[in-house]
Amino acid sequence: MRTNSNYALRLPASLKRAVEEVAREDGTTLNQFIVSAVAEKLAVLKTADYFAKRAERANFAAFDRLMRRKGGEAPRPGDEIPANYRKRAEKRRRV
Repeated sequence: MRTNSNYALRLPASLKRAVEEVAREDGTTLNQFIVSAVAEKLAVLKTADYFAKRAERANFAAFDRLMRRKGGEAPRPGDEIPANYRKRAEKRRRV
């Protein structure tokens, strides 16, 4: 069973008109458009949070060992490690 919640949203009249127009062009209602926009924003924030937390767990020593291993093929043009990679990695770890 689905539970809906009501929230009185105050929009400036000009913004409401613009959103109504875009929703109409999109073939949705104002409510559907706003729900979709909120869901998209939430997804962006959660994704950014996920990758920030994932980056904290990065093991750069293991990455370096993996990159130095024997075998495999050489990096393709454009796939080289940037010259300032280690400086940037150290800076990120200190933040």
